[in-house]
Amino acid sequence: MTGLCLAVAGVITATLPVTDFTLAWTHSVEKTRWEEDYRVAGRVLVPVAARVQGSGAGMEPPAGATLHDGAWHYQPASEPLASLLVTVSPYTSGYELCWDGWCRPLTGIVAMPAHGGVVELLGCRTGALGQSVSAATRPQ
Repeated sequence: MTGLCLAVAGVITATLPVTDFTLAWTHSVEKTRWEEDYRVAGRVLVPVAARVQGSGAGMEPPAGATLHDGAWHYQPASEPLASLLVTVSPYTSGYELCWDGWCRPLTGIVAMPAHGGVVELLGCRTGALGQSVSAATRPQ
């Protein structure tokens, strides 16, 4: 079964048996929520939709975005991604990972050093816990 794997320092530390998820965070300057929806398609992540609750400080909604329910909604102009790198910092509010109608702090899913670090999100087999991310397991 394919799902979402989360890797820290090249080692998969968590797997989620999901096909759709949202990565959400609060912009560090504007203090507004940003959400990006993805679909796991085999070993790639497909950007599906995005929302931002404001604009400014380098977060302008793209042309064609529509405002409803208090947020700008748009279709990301991106090809499928082999992985998504998320930098966790103790100096900003944390990321949330949402699926099946609920959200959880990313640091509640994977253990991070106090100084932060990078979490890699990638499509994988959900039985991959503890495997090292290498050329053999990394999506192409």
